[in-house]
Amino acid sequence: MGDLHMGVEADAINDSSSDNHSKRVDIYPLSCYYFGSKEAIVFKDETLFDRINRMKSNYAAYGLRTSVEAVILVELFKHPHLLLLQVRNSFFKLPGGRLRPGESDIDGLNRKLSRKLSASEDGNETEWQVGECLGMWWRHDFETLMYPYLPSNAKKPKECTKVFLVRLPESQKFIVPKNLKLLAVPLRQVHENHKTYGPIISGVPQLLSKFTINIVDI
Repeated sequence: MGDLHMGVEADAINDSSSDNHSKRVDIYPLSCYYFGSKEAIVFKDETLFDRINRMKSNYAAYGLRTSVEAVILVELFKHPHLLLLQVRNSFFKLPGGRLRPGESDIDGLNRKLSRKLSASEDGNETEWQVGECLGMWWRHDFETLMYPYLPSNAKKPKECTKVFLVRLPESQKFIVPKNLKLLAVPLRQVHENHKTYGPIISGVPQLLSKFTINIVDI
């Protein structure tokens, strides 16, 4: 095994063994995983104006929109890579999506991962190891930008996106809708690359800075 240390403070040596384990992320070679395809997901073909109007309508009906997204890592060329979905050969997304009213974060993320990354939507063959929440992003109003903080004067935020670490087992199948691409992108490539990946994805390497990334040789 080879350890790749990412910003772990020196006093971490004094942590308990269980805490050390929780701060470690074991990642396995991309070659350990099987990738296939299934029926396409239907996406709404809408303009930005349409999307904002839909957000306003949903907010009036259900209140704050909450989304959950997964940070999933694999190893390629001895470096950690982040699994991203590419939509319409255009923009990138972390796997996940919007919660249903009353749905818990963990249940919702399991449902979304099963829908987009499993052979069947119920995902009975997949057990997702959803871990800690790495960070939260907020849409203060119906504007397009999201921020990693909620100021005290933002009394009624419109959207919250929670990012969770999801640990992979040594082997797993990923069955992806035909109109999505699942790509492994180097962490160093997404780091602060807001223009290509947006603020949430480009901030993932910083969110992972408290962990030790342990590359497992198979």
